[in-house]
Amino acid sequence: MTASGGRPRRSGDKLVRPYVVTDGRSEPSRNTLDLVTLLIATDDLPLTGLSPEKRALMELCRPGALSVAEVAGHLSLPVSVTKVLIADLMDSGHIVTRAPIPSARPTEARILQEVLDGLRARL
Repeated sequence: MTASGGRPRRSGDKLVRPYVVTDGRSEPSRNTLDLVTLLIATDDLPLTGLSPEKRALMELCRPGALSVAEVAGHLSLPVSVTKVLIADLMDSGHIVTRAPIPSARPTEARILQEVLDGLRARL
């Protein structure tokens, strides 16, 4: 573990410190990301000029939406470092975020009772 709490990772045979991956920044430019925020890669911008970590993040998100936690796990990076990379990609227009789909919550017990009654009537 590093002093910043993040786990250093290997890139080839070289040790890459989290502050190197984020260009020395410890906070993302946006404070709108949580662990379940969904990330969607845009297809219209080139990946040239992106760091290897940002490019890998984009490749992970291209097939479909992934959460911040999933991306951090796949990249073997601390969530704080991943959030900085994601914010950079959001700023450049490479990544779009979506709130997770909320679970269905009926507002009235009456609806649940009607469903239960309907099931009992069929059995």
